[in-house]
Amino acid sequence: MREDSREQDGDAGGSAVTATGAGDWPGVDPLEANRAIRGELGGVNPPFLPALPARGPGSDATGRTLGMLVELPFDLQPHGWRLTQRPGKDQRRAESALSSDINALGDIAGAEERPASRLVLHLQGPLSLAAGVHLHSGERVLLDHGARRELYASLAAGAAELVRRVASVARGAGILLQLDEPAAEAVLTGSIPTASGYRTLRAIDRREATEAWDLVTDSALAAGATGTVVAPGRGDVAFEAARSSAVEALVLELSAVSDRQWDALAEDVEGGRRLWLAILDPGHPVPQVSSLVEPVRAAWNRVGLPVAALSALTVTTLPGPAGRSPADAVAMLTRLVRAADALDQLRAEG
Repeated sequence: MREDSREQDGDAGGSAVTATGAGDWPGVDPLEANRAIRGELGGVNPPFLPALPARGPGSDATGRTLGMLVELPFDLQPHGWRLTQRPGKDQRRAESALSSDINALGDIAGAEERPASRLVLHLQGPLSLAAGVHLHSGERVLLDHGARRELYASLAAGAAELVRRVASVARGAGILLQLDEPAAEAVLTGSIPTASGYRTLRAIDRREATEAWDLVTDSALAAGATGTVVAPGRGDVAFEAARSSAVEALVLELSAVSDRQWDALAEDVEGGRRLWLAILDPGHPVPQVSSLVEPVRAAWNRVGLPVAALSALTVTTLPGPAGRSPADAVAMLTRLVRAADALDQLRAEG
């Protein structure tokens, strides 16, 4: 594991700028994935439990999250994932993949001389899950208020159980739960199409979104998680909804943050909320450290945040490392850690 002399201070973050990843990873071997990730991340930089979508259905973002729901059977149909009356082979495949991932984490962590002090768990958030999963009728769960509530409750119970399962093999690591919500803006603005595609589903209320996030994260915290994070994706409505939630940190794509959003984020950072910024796009060649650091520094200066407030920052990638080679994915983490080091040096010198 990579040595890091910067001191950690607190469960949900620290006094140092930190680095982590988006959660997905190339390949099909969870042992190799965990070994590679934890070889780059450790100390103040929290590794993550990798998802390996190359293994196929059940290891994709939606199927992986369905695999930890409680008392909501599901299967895979040509139109996508669907809730059902009884478990089937697709559910068993998703559950088996998740168990293999947790076992691999335990094997790697158990062999480390200095196990990681924190670990990030990525789940698809309740809004995106409701938009991406179908009822038996073929319509999306999002259409049915009662079905949404049932899904939120099952996800909350499943998140708690996942935290307990991972904590049991993580050798004392604090668990940070991240809810990834790529569809949040579309859900909240009524842009999700119906099954027929001829119209869109009615937007859900922003308060429901905030309550759903808080339901899941509160359940995870009650099960022993030490921090919670929401990645609301792009868009002002989802951004404001996420700010209204109780999560300790927001994950945002640096290049998509507007000036108005930066003003709001500055207030949040000054109020104690942490900020995770996706500064590296896996779809492009791995940039130089200076190309990653300068936009962050410029944004920080533009809104008048002191460099000392960089202690609230974690840098990460956009989703997509799974589409690159293992060597490229490792190079991304290496570059992120160096960017975090450079930003932390600015903080220390400020």
